[in-house]
Amino acid sequence: MEKAKVYFTKELTPDAVVKVFQKLNKELPGKVAVKVHSGERGNQNYLKPEFMKPMIEYVNGTVVECNTAYDGARDTTEKHMKLMEEHEWSKYFTVDIMDSEEDIVLDIPNGKVIQKNYVGKNIQNYDSMLVLSHFKGHPMGGYGGALKQLSIGVASGKGKRYIHCAGQENASYEDMFHTEQEKFLEAMADAASSVVEYFHGNIAYINVMCNMSVDCDCCNVAEDPCMKDIGILASLDPIAIDQACIDLVKNSNDPGKDHLLERINSRQGTHTIDAAVELGYGTKEYELIEVE
Repeated sequence: MEKAKVYFTKELTPDAVVKVFQKLNKELPGKVAVKVHSGERGNQNYLKPEFMKPMIEYVNGTVVECNTAYDGARDTTEKHMKLMEEHEWSKYFTVDIMDSEEDIVLDIPNGKVIQKNYVGKNIQNYDSMLVLSHFKGHPMGGYGGALKQLSIGVASGKGKRYIHCAGQENASYEDMFHTEQEKFLEAMADAASSVVEYFHGNIAYINVMCNMSVDCDCCNVAEDPCMKDIGILASLDPIAIDQACIDLVKNSNDPGKDHLLERINSRQGTHTIDAAVELGYGTKEYELIEVE
């Protein structure tokens, strides 16, 4: 497989998001789902809708989210929509909680751990997807980027639990915290593959490397960022864009990177990338192209 192109800018502005996306020379056809992280109530690090506004308007997208598998402000559609109003997503955009009614199943015939993925049926309303990810740490996955947005992010509430429990049906909330780590990470790679396959190439990825805490935007009390902002990346390859982010952290001279890398390494976070490579829907080999 030839090297993937990953475009990168150090500029961290709303207009820079559009500028780096344009370098992909990729038209997202039809109705575009824009997958964001709505941010848990109380979280201070999530990417705000104002920052994403020019990009979402550029593709004329609908902001999509899915309910969570744990108690909080996003575990039911009613609560989640209220939070989308509080965080002003619905002030600027049409918002769709994709699993607000029921799930559909995406098959994963070559899955290493799971052979199906539960997603909200509203995914059927879209022809293409833009995956807008905030790159940062994660308490369970080690890091969050494009692969996590594709897997846990797009899965329904039921699907999130299914992935966390490595395919255990009717798992309890507590079961999510007792799954073998490698199996959980491989299940994420499996689930991500099904969403990539579903959109048949009509999908693009942007990772924003700012507010990089060791904690995810799903935490209502998150640690403050541990290192300086790095920039914005865009690619048509979800594996390459995540690998490029990991490498930018590793190659940084910011002493705060040690805290973030400890979180990633202690959770074996890059195993998700390796499992995704084995499934064949991207590559770790990339060309980083800086955009002025």
